[in-house]
Amino acid sequence: MSRRALAFLLFALVVSAGCVRLGFWQLHRLHERRALNAMLLDRLSSEPRPVRDVVRDSATAGFRRATASGTFDFANEFSLASRTRQGSPGVNLVTPMHLAGTDTVVLVNRGWVYAPDAMTADFARWKEPADTTVTGYLVAIEPTARGPVSAATNARVVRHLAFDSLTRRLPYPLAPFLLVETETSAPAAVPAEPASATAPAATPARLPLPTLDEGPHLGYAFQWFAFALIGVVGAAFAIRADRRGALRRGSHRALKIPRERHEPM
Repeated sequence: MSRRALAFLLFALVVSAGCVRLGFWQLHRLHERRALNAMLLDRLSSEPRPVRDVVRDSATAGFRRATASGTFDFANEFSLASRTRQGSPGVNLVTPMHLAGTDTVVLVNRGWVYAPDAMTADFARWKEPADTTVTGYLVAIEPTARGPVSAATNARVVRHLAFDSLTRRLPYPLAPFLLVETETSAPAAVPAEPASATAPAATPARLPLPTLDEGPHLGYAFQWFAFALIGVVGAAFAIRADRRGALRRGSHRALKIPRERHEPM
């Protein structure tokens, strides 16, 4: 085997081994995704319980269905910026709710509303009955901010939720979970004018349940394994071609007849 063919063989084997490793890594990610989906399905399909009971075990409260009864604090409501729905820009309305029988407040994501700049919303237009009971699922609030939280131009616009920032913003104890509202037991408020393109309904569009899919991991795993196979097959063809070339060169040398040298008499 020539040095060139040997070098190509070693390179192909190293690349193929790396591709196999990445393929198994994607299968591991797929296994983790399926386990997560099974956990989410179990929690999201459970009967909703009072939010105060669910958050007592913070380790298992995430994505549990819960209900909250209390009073909305619309004065401290804010918008969660840059939220899209069916390709349209908008915001999510996040409203503190004073829970009945406690001084703790839970933040309720009431849903999505259209906003051309994906930041600001007419809060007065989207008021629902203050005293109500809402049902949804819980999402843990990140403990610390990863970057700027509030928008520089509007104090009532938040880019992402961070517990340390929210406790400084709000004047009362706050539960470390966001309740994403999916149902309400009270009728929606009636808008001041008929609904139209410029005057939407008073109830925000409730957010759907989290999507439970397996992601692209299986497809990526097949791709990596295919790349590994291509590398091995390519190395085999290269070795075969190198051997054929060596045989042809050997046969050509064997067919050459040396010329006879005639000595002068």
